[in-house]
Amino acid sequence: MRLIRMQVNGRAVEVRIEPQELLLDLLRDRLGLTGAKRSCDVQVCGACTVLVDGLPVSACTYLAYEANGRTITTIEGLDGPDRLHPLQEAFLDHGAVQCGFCTPGMILTAYAFLAEHPVPEPDEVRQGLQGTLCRCTGYRRIIEAVVDAGRRLAGMGVTAPASPPSTPVALAGRGESPS
Repeated sequence: MRLIRMQVNGRAVEVRIEPQELLLDLLRDRLGLTGAKRSCDVQVCGACTVLVDGLPVSACTYLAYEANGRTITTIEGLDGPDRLHPLQEAFLDHGAVQCGFCTPGMILTAYAFLAEHPVPEPDEVRQGLQGTLCRCTGYRRIIEAVVDAGRRLAGMGVTAPASPPSTPVALAGRGESPS
């Protein structure tokens, strides 16, 4: 067992892990953050995407010990518990969710993408979401939602996505393509 410390959705987390434990398992099974989904287990589908220091990673192949000292954001921490992030609102407004399985990974990938491309064109979004698969929507509505979210954020005077809220709380623990 190894002790690691990280920030998860704005909260300080200190937890003992096994050397081979995956970040996806730690988040889902031990911290109760079930937004990231297990699907392919080989970094192909994007359903397990979370942000590590603001960058999207496949939590299904990312070892938990690699998160030591880092900031992790899951879909549960994108905005406050009583409100949606403008990106989430745009997904709902555009009907960019169907079964919802890929939605958390898609939104977090789009969130990181918008940090680099604040007001993107549809072709840029299409390129930026490659590697995050959806079997239900056909991507048109997802692309429209991301473009709209970029415009909404720019209209709010936000040039990059708003940061997740920060409320440090210690949690103890025992030793988850567009064309």
